[in-house]
Amino acid sequence: MKSEGVCKFCNKTFSGSGMTKHLQSCPERKKAQSSQGKGEIFLIKAYSDPFWVYFEVNASDTLYEIDNFLRDLWLECCGHLSAFEIDSIDYCSDSDDMSGDNDMDIPLEDVLRPGTEFSHEYDFGTTTELDLKCISERQGKLKEIQILARNNMPEFLCSECGKPAVHVCSQCIWEGEGFLCESCAKDHECGEEMLLPVVNSPRMGMCAYTG
Repeated sequence: MKSEGVCKFCNKTFSGSGMTKHLQSCPERKKAQSSQGKGEIFLIKAYSDPFWVYFEVNASDTLYEIDNFLRDLWLECCGHLSAFEIDSIDYCSDSDDMSGDNDMDIPLEDVLRPGTEFSHEYDFGTTTELDLKCISERQGKLKEIQILARNNMPEFLCSECGKPAVHVCSQCIWEGEGFLCESCAKDHECGEEMLLPVVNSPRMGMCAYTG
């Protein structure tokens, strides 16, 4: 399933892959970001189809900032652990001397550069996996992470009748099914306690995530 989203600068609609090229040439973005102080800013894409988001973050910020951003936007449900993998090295949200993992208190500029592809995992039991890519860098300084574009809510259809789904079964989703409209949800064999809301997040249908 593919999805589209809107550029915050020019309000034009693009696919997830098309947005990469657009953001690097959008004239309205260049006008809005022409003077933002000294420093370096990374443009990063995080995605797990059909969900994606483009955001900018200071190169001097740490992996913790991105981890917190992804938790707030897409992931947080029960305070699970998380980790990045960058160039075959793991950076964990709760590392210690015994684990052998690095922690996330490391500046992005020390581990990322334009073209770097890396990954993120949230919850090592019911895991949500994200792919990320550092697309480009520019001069400037941000007060906080800025979203430049995000996918619109995809349309998920009821597995039973084809109407728009509003619930998903946290058991059936592992087989790629279990999307249910309000009516079909009442008779779903797994029971109402297994149902979670359909939301604009790759964490949809997992653990206790409600968006």
